[in-house]
Amino acid sequence: MLIEYGSVFITLAIVFGLYMTWGIGANDVANAMGTSVGSGAISIKQAIIIAAIFEFAGAFIAGGNVTRTIRKDIIDPTPILGNPEILVWGMLSALLAAALWLTVASWMGWPVSTTHSIIGAIVGFAMVGIGMDAVNWPKIGTIVISWVVSPMVGGTLAFLIMRSIQRFILDTDTPFRNALRYAPLYLFFVGFLISLVTLFKGLKHLDIELSIPQSFLVAIAFGSFIALTGRFLIDRLKM
Repeated sequence: MLIEYGSVFITLAIVFGLYMTWGIGANDVANAMGTSVGSGAISIKQAIIIAAIFEFAGAFIAGGNVTRTIRKDIIDPTPILGNPEILVWGMLSALLAAALWLTVASWMGWPVSTTHSIIGAIVGFAMVGIGMDAVNWPKIGTIVISWVVSPMVGGTLAFLIMRSIQRFILDTDTPFRNALRYAPLYLFFVGFLISLVTLFKGLKHLDIELSIPQSFLVAIAFGSFIALTGRFLIDRLKM
């Protein structure tokens, strides 16, 4: 069956995948760009261009860890090795189900996680098509824990950053001047943290292995580049 209808399955996978990418653009990109567009910092056109470049770059450079987890760590297909078409139909069903959910969520204005949507769809397929034991429940448990830990850590860091902005910029006598002064420092930390996470988690599938000291040095260099670029752009502002 797989040999006879292989081209059909590949076509369906491409169509469902493109449909899901549309859902990702409608929902995940809005999550990332909504505050920037809403505050007037960038226009919708600029947000689309930025998202198109960096969403693709993020998936290509740092997406290996997530895709590997979804591909290998969520379910155990060993019980259906003799019927691989079940896995094919199941994964196609999961892809379409996640894409449909993203469409509904985007239509209703609900910010949801694409990654968690596809993981939930795969778990649903495995429970019905293979059996409850096929699901890697400990791994699902760690994902569920991340739903609590990640917002708590993110919220705490956001609170501390906002307090520092209030202390050094907003509550001073010259907030605009201090904003120009401290902005490169905040830009450095953004570039440093994002690049460090990427180096730690995202480059293994590209066969790029750096030691911890090397990763920190690269992250510092990238953060410094972002800070200097920000300083250059700030200096061009008309007071």
